[in-house]
Amino acid sequence: PAMDIFTDFDSNAFASASIAQAHLATLKSGEEVIVKILRPNIWEAIEKDMEILILCAKLINNYSEESKRLRPIEVVSDYQTTVLHELDLVREAANCAQIGRNWEGSEIIKVPKIYWDYCKTNILVQERIHGIPINNIKELKAAGVNIEQLAINGVQIFFTQVFLHNLVHADMHPGNVFVDIANPEKPLYAAVDFGIVGSLDEKDKRYLARSFSAFFERDYTTIASSFVDAGWVPKETRSLLHMMRASTGGPNHFQWSPKQRTVNQQKKCAIGTLIVG
Repeated sequence: PAMDIFTDFDSNAFASASIAQAHLATLKSGEEVIVKILRPNIWEAIEKDMEILILCAKLINNYSEESKRLRPIEVVSDYQTTVLHELDLVREAANCAQIGRNWEGSEIIKVPKIYWDYCKTNILVQERIHGIPINNIKELKAAGVNIEQLAINGVQIFFTQVFLHNLVHADMHPGNVFVDIANPEKPLYAAVDFGIVGSLDEKDKRYLARSFSAFFERDYTTIASSFVDAGWVPKETRSLLHMMRASTGGPNHFQWSPKQRTVNQQKKCAIGTLIVG
């Protein structure tokens, strides 16, 4: 029974999604927590949905010329792996705990604590996060949050996750990101929902770094080339690159101002530092 563990448990979900819902609760030790619970019979429902998706993917693959470009079977297979991982809340708890260790002592991001004694495959108990949703700019400004610092922190978090920790929160939509405004001048990102995470091998990290470097120089042809070389888009795309070069006058057709080039160079150096450690 819930009251054997909690002094207070709200049976009405305060948030819900397709596979789970979340409840507010308080442990007997006094900590405010979130209890995430999978929906009943969700495994069976998803298995049926996946059978339909796999069938549709096979039909498209067999009868549509577009399948060579869209690769529907690979897309559905990747989606199946992701959604099945999301159904394992112990896996999500482990993702959260690891990312928390990566950012231990951080002054720019807060990761909720996991209460392992109460976690199961279908139940996750974690520290409750208080904050303003990241997309509520009006409320953030009203609270006096340093928006520029918040943006800088966000960029630092992204690059650190990708190039240093190599463990990325891969579901950071506004519903999963809050801002702790205890100190508005030093706002803290607060992330929740770690069901989807990702990592890159060394080759992909270098291609991504090359793409960012090219972006800072407005060298969009090199960005496209990196995507092709990395295998992220079909090789047939290469013919489009020649068209881009012809229409733009080459990769240096777009030019930043001297001041912006200096800023961009600093960004490129920062990326390089993260890659080489």
